[in-house]
Amino acid sequence: MTEPADPRPDYQPPAGHRRLHLTAAWDGAPFAGWQSQPGVPSVQDTLHAAFAALGAAAFRPVAAGRTDAGVHAEAMPAHVDVPDTFRVPTAKLARALNAHLPPTVAVLHAAEAPAGFHARFSCTERQYVYRLLAHPQRHPLWHGRALHVPHPLDAAAMNAAAAALTGTHDFAAFATQEDRQTVRELRVLCVQPGPLIWEIHVHGESFLRHMVRGLVGTLLLAGQGRLSPDQAAEILHSRQRSQAGANVPAHGLSFTGARYDRFEASTT
Repeated sequence: MTEPADPRPDYQPPAGHRRLHLTAAWDGAPFAGWQSQPGVPSVQDTLHAAFAALGAAAFRPVAAGRTDAGVHAEAMPAHVDVPDTFRVPTAKLARALNAHLPPTVAVLHAAEAPAGFHARFSCTERQYVYRLLAHPQRHPLWHGRALHVPHPLDAAAMNAAAAALTGTHDFAAFATQEDRQTVRELRVLCVQPGPLIWEIHVHGESFLRHMVRGLVGTLLLAGQGRLSPDQAAEILHSRQRSQAGANVPAHGLSFTGARYDRFEASTT
């Protein structure tokens, strides 16, 4: 039986160039996000400058996701097209780039990209974790990495509300200033409590602007006894941003990974 054709196109580098696949991590605090923006520091520009320092007239790097200001990344896939004349051995590239990157950014891995790979358009799932410091007192080692929540939370109530939001829905109620179509598939939304740090895992192919932070803010209302699962579903169906919880701060959010179903064996 003939396998169905893959509907995703092949993405090739420009003539005279080859494509590299990188995995990067960064502390989001000093950056206005991944995307290059005039007059403010971005991760994209910082990584591009590191390639320039190695003598590569590389194209701007492309990441799997465009993180907002203050959002961290633990394992962000990216690709960069470099000239065929670029001579830094791929096996030594991560170390070479890190020598020109600030302490807030690092390349964890570098390899030749598989044919047709595109870090953004080939991505089939993006994964985030929002961390809560669930303790009466703040903790200095989690400053800037987790949102301090000093009052008790009900994990069962939060997961019940999360179940009402999981699936393919119109998520307009959780998006900020979004002009794209607002139907998305939320594949995973779950709360994992811990003795100190709670994690809220969020997986989907793509997300709306501030959608993850709006979802977490709404789950916090459920954890505080201010929102039932039925009310969470009502917020979803209202499509009104004013009905959902406030966006939680960016510093608790981290991009933790991505999936590339077509390239799984060659990008892991």
